[in-house]
Amino acid sequence: MYLSTLLERDGLLATWRRLTSLDEFGRCDGSELDERGEKVTHSGQSARRQIVVTDVYCQITEQIGHLAGMCVAVTTPTFGIRVPDVVWMPCEQWESFERDDPVPFVPDLCVEVLLDTDKTQELDRRIKSYLDGGAREVIVIDQFGQVQFRGAEGRRRASVFGVSLSLERMYFDDGASSPLGVH
Repeated sequence: MYLSTLLERDGLLATWRRLTSLDEFGRCDGSELDERGEKVTHSGQSARRQIVVTDVYCQITEQIGHLAGMCVAVTTPTFGIRVPDVVWMPCEQWESFERDDPVPFVPDLCVEVLLDTDKTQELDRRIKSYLDGGAREVIVIDQFGQVQFRGAEGRRRASVFGVSLSLERMYFDDGASSPLGVH
């Protein structure tokens, strides 16, 4: 069983190296690999989505430390290689792998920002794959600016990491039913 998992992970990594490309700044092109090793391309990020992702990244690093990354590819045990918008994990975990390849595990905290993205259709599956892969928490920010904290037990009232996000209203669609950060 272990050998089978290792071969599958190695196969995903080989496919990832072959199919993905980096832009001129060394960032991934937004592609992911599903559990069958097939390339999944997502629509490009709008300027407003990039601003929100950067803002979330900055708030997380200010609140729990500068050990976060934006658009870092991670290997999930059931969902292939995925690229959360922001990830955070302790320093010793960052030091435990080759950083030119996708993270070989799921970091402690993963964030998905659902502005201008086609990831919404598979959101529950994405969250489950992060949590099944070892994430302690997944933060989801929807197109209305609503912030949800999720763990293995489901929705949470607050972050287990003590993260509290304050997001600019102007970047989100109208229709939010509750104040930002209070969910």
